[in-house]
Amino acid sequence: MALKDFAFKLLNKDNYAREGIIETHRGNIRTPAFMPVGTQATVKACTINDIKKTGSDIILANTYHLMIRPGVERIEQAGGLHKFMNCDLPILTDSGGFQVMSLAKLNKIDKEKGAIFNSHVDGKKFYLSPEESIKIQLGLNSDIVMIMDECPKKTDDYEFIKKSMELSLHWADRSKKAFGKNPHKALFGIVQGGLFKDLRLLSLKGLINLDFDGYAIGGLAVGETQDEMFKVLDDIKENLPENKPHYLMGVGTPSDILGAVKRGIDMFDCVMPTRSGRTGLAFTWNGRINIKNNKYQNDNSPLDEKCENLNLNKYSKNYLNHLFNTNEILGSMILTLNNINFYQELMCEIRKNIQKGTFNHFHDKYIDKL
Repeated sequence: MALKDFAFKLLNKDNYAREGIIETHRGNIRTPAFMPVGTQATVKACTINDIKKTGSDIILANTYHLMIRPGVERIEQAGGLHKFMNCDLPILTDSGGFQVMSLAKLNKIDKEKGAIFNSHVDGKKFYLSPEESIKIQLGLNSDIVMIMDECPKKTDDYEFIKKSMELSLHWADRSKKAFGKNPHKALFGIVQGGLFKDLRLLSLKGLINLDFDGYAIGGLAVGETQDEMFKVLDDIKENLPENKPHYLMGVGTPSDILGAVKRGIDMFDCVMPTRSGRTGLAFTWNGRINIKNNKYQNDNSPLDEKCENLNLNKYSKNYLNHLFNTNEILGSMILTLNNINFYQELMCEIRKNIQKGTFNHFHDKYIDKL
């Protein structure tokens, strides 16, 4: 039986906010969508079944980490990433470019050879070219593949960012050729250009000419302010193709997500809900709770009385405070699930409000609260 082709359908708009659906042969993804991050073929402290119960339609995995450990050959031998990690949800893999810049001991960026770097784990030397990144992602059998790009650190150096953006466009062309024809998968381009409007628009124009299945905005969440991030989105929102999904990489807080949806973004990923869960920070509709705080030692109310999903309202703040103060693993598990569940509740409410044409009111109510 032929696999279903990748497709995006725009269902509703409320100004620039969009509700849609991404169709894949592994299932549909409701947008705006939040993707829990499964860096090393696991969403930390969670099973895939629990992730699905939160309402997650897709997860993200990391090419850089998986090529280093356990290695793509081992995952291919297991039948691909989905079988390896017992996941029947669609999986998006990033190209590895961001981690090369942020984690590895980077030796050199070469226009033709790609990134030459040493592993942050054991110092082993790697070469990651656009072609190799695509080959690895296809070997992992991911459903949404990201082009190889250079993700520079935040800087006001225009010429540096311009040169980096041009390199990413060159690599985008090579990534597209390496990907070939895979209609049941998707290849997303990544818009670069720092905080410079003209460079962002040049990057986007170049990517549109190459015709990708979706368009990601990269090079943010690298130290800029929220206002700076929103300005970048404002600069390009009218030029993003309406018939393709828009993905803001590595973002973010609930407030970031609300502001980005208002500016036409459909997809998000971030380690924040999982990392925060492991350190005792809970996201709720009434704001954030640091469960380690002594004031919760005798508070027998749950984080959210209304949250019956996964029995999350059965655990008191008193009990969760005890778990974190005694370093019990269960505390991390419960708070991680609470946070992912909250993020998916947020996405659900965003979609409902776009449908009703009330998104701006919803945005204004929660932008400074969450």
